[in-house]
Amino acid sequence: MATFSEITALLGEPRFDWSDPAPWIELEQEFGIEFPVDFREIVNAYGSIVINGQLYLEHPAGHLLHSLGETIRGDLELWRDEDMAEFLPSPVGANPGELMPVASAMTGESVFLRVPDEPSSPWCVLVQELDSPAHTLYEMTFSAWLLAYLKGRDVTVCSRNLAPDGPFWEFLS
Repeated sequence: MATFSEITALLGEPRFDWSDPAPWIELEQEFGIEFPVDFREIVNAYGSIVINGQLYLEHPAGHLLHSLGETIRGDLELWRDEDMAEFLPSPVGANPGELMPVASAMTGESVFLRVPDEPSSPWCVLVQELDSPAHTLYEMTFSAWLLAYLKGRDVTVCSRNLAPDGPFWEFLS
């Protein structure tokens, strides 16, 4: 299992270091789920960022333009549309087996966390390619998926061409 220290070793030291649980509590109450600990840890450390000029992560305490809650609400509406729903293997939402949109890429991919069927089961990552009906389920945690991405492995969102000198990030403005 990927560790936070492996991610920071590749991505660099975080500078956001959020510790107030209030935005997460509010978001989790609204959607009726608890986001995975590893996802929260990464987002709390880095905040609303773009990685390698490609992968967008947002924090729930972000301002209106870069708020995880606002993005999730909009993405749920988009993916619940009849024309879009057919591109996913499961409905979007917070029920077991459903897909919760949590990140996106400038190259057209949407990143979802698959809500576990059982509370003790692990979360998985699903990446949907917006320009095609293709999607890939990764039977790994968000941190393991992100670590694979940072190492340049093909996890549907691919950074090799965008980060030739190694992974980097910047705050969303």
